[in-house]
Amino acid sequence: MAAPLELYCWKGDWGLPSVDTDCLTVLAYAKFAGAPLKVHKITNPWRSPTGTLPALKTTEESTRSLSKPSNIIIHLRKQKYNADYDLSAKEGADTLAFVSLLEEKLLPALIYTQWVDSKNYVDVTRRWYAENIPFPLNFLLPNRIHNQQLERLRLVRGDPTLEPGEQLEKELYHDALECMTLLSQRLGSHKFFFGDSPSSLDAYVFGHLAPLLKVKLPNGKLQQHLNSLDNLRHYCTNILILYFPSEGGETPIRKVSVHSDSSDFDSEPHKRRKQILSVLFAMGSMLGYAILMGIVSIQHIRPQAALVGPRHIEEGGEEEEEE
Repeated sequence: MAAPLELYCWKGDWGLPSVDTDCLTVLAYAKFAGAPLKVHKITNPWRSPTGTLPALKTTEESTRSLSKPSNIIIHLRKQKYNADYDLSAKEGADTLAFVSLLEEKLLPALIYTQWVDSKNYVDVTRRWYAENIPFPLNFLLPNRIHNQQLERLRLVRGDPTLEPGEQLEKELYHDALECMTLLSQRLGSHKFFFGDSPSSLDAYVFGHLAPLLKVKLPNGKLQQHLNSLDNLRHYCTNILILYFPSEGGETPIRKVSVHSDSSDFDSEPHKRRKQILSVLFAMGSMLGYAILMGIVSIQHIRPQAALVGPRHIEEGGEEEEEE
């Protein structure tokens, strides 16, 4: 019997099973391959086994937890959950080529439009994370994730000094529109990219396009182009209806093997106690970090000064210690 697997991912919204591209990719592949995952949809990445999302938890010592979508998919294949089993060698090569195209041409534009574009970031992205991440982490994590995404954009573009601007936006959006057009041409009138059954390529394409289709952004240049490509728009909608009917608000068409614990495993009997402990731990961590960095200092008054009275304190001063 295969080892039990648990997947931790960002929770969904806007009719999506998750708001995160990487999480959507893994969730879609698990559905396509029939992997019996227990899914924890959470809003605090520090509660995952890796401290990031998505994260796959296993009982195997060599791979106790995995975070990258590609590594998670490889592990699921080793567990005999392979959505690419029937692909030919050429189709396998096409999969690698199109996944590389997505990561090089479309992903940078998605990061930019969600996390760098000031209007979209302030009005939608940051607002959602600030409202859904538990207090007090909602004051810390959105900015931290923003910086991580900007660093990811620099890494993908191969430019550590990359700075946002009109020229960068123009280049990213040009590449993204070109990529979506190529995907539309490759899909044609087919249900999935390689016929009637979904593969890992479909998981990657869905993970990248679904947020663009469903999240309403003030600056929606990429959304406008995607909506103009009817086959890609229907493609994403059909996957939501077939494999994620509860999130899409549609009538279920058929049962699928993956079940979702969308209550974020906080539905256990001691929910309130765990929430309080999480908040206390987070506050303690933030205070310790602030003290360590010198943001907060601790003032210490000598006992003899305290006994003499306020007048002596004013004359002798206070002794300040910084830990």
